[in-house]
Amino acid sequence: MSLELGQVVAVVLAGGFGTRVAHLLPGVPKPMVPVAGRPFLEWVVRFLARQGIRKAVLSTGHLANVVEAHFRSQPVPGVCIECVAETQPLGTAGGFLYAVSRSHESPAAWLVLNGDSLVFAALGKVAAALDDPRVAGAVVGCEVPDASRYGTLAIGHGGELQGFSEKRPGKGVINAGIYLLRDSLVRELNGAPPLSFEKDVFPQLIERGVVLKACAVQAPFLDIGTPDSLRQAEAFVSQHRSEFSE
Repeated sequence: MSLELGQVVAVVLAGGFGTRVAHLLPGVPKPMVPVAGRPFLEWVVRFLARQGIRKAVLSTGHLANVVEAHFRSQPVPGVCIECVAETQPLGTAGGFLYAVSRSHESPAAWLVLNGDSLVFAALGKVAAALDDPRVAGAVVGCEVPDASRYGTLAIGHGGELQGFSEKRPGKGVINAGIYLLRDSLVRELNGAPPLSFEKDVFPQLIERGVVLKACAVQAPFLDIGTPDSLRQAEAFVSQHRSEFSE
């Protein structure tokens, strides 16, 4: 049976400090920077709504109260939003697992993505990777002409994830920071925080022989981690309004 996105709970990682752009955003956590009339994080949630996701858990940290206050007063139609604030930095995987434990949800699969980036991948096609019962999760990679700012995915001949490579110039498939993981796999994950997906969790799973599918996509991509990319956000969102729910 194919996995429907309505069976998936998304966890949006929005707890970082945004050190490279913090001076531009006094009193505002990086994912909440105003872009085209709304906080950037709201555009992320509206993208999820457009794709058919009905529940989103926001994993917050730095200035968590700002995030929670916004979505309490301005909910996104069609999406149940819950905020879970970490009390200390837990890393990407640590923050995700803490949000999972506090949400008390048990969906067919969990979608993990970053609150400071947008990748317009067709999530239904990513979910199709889990039609194969041998596949425990899917990692989205984005094909880019210059991978110098990002780590790239090492992909096997059968499309399986073999690991993460360091930043290097030239064409490559970069880690888009979007992961779809079966609930049964998530329940097995553990480790002392801070815990990173890329440095801790995925290498250990690969070493154990757990099959993770690498889904390479050609899709518009933006992260707002640098002052230059932050300045591009307004035009990026405006040019892709059809990707978001109203």
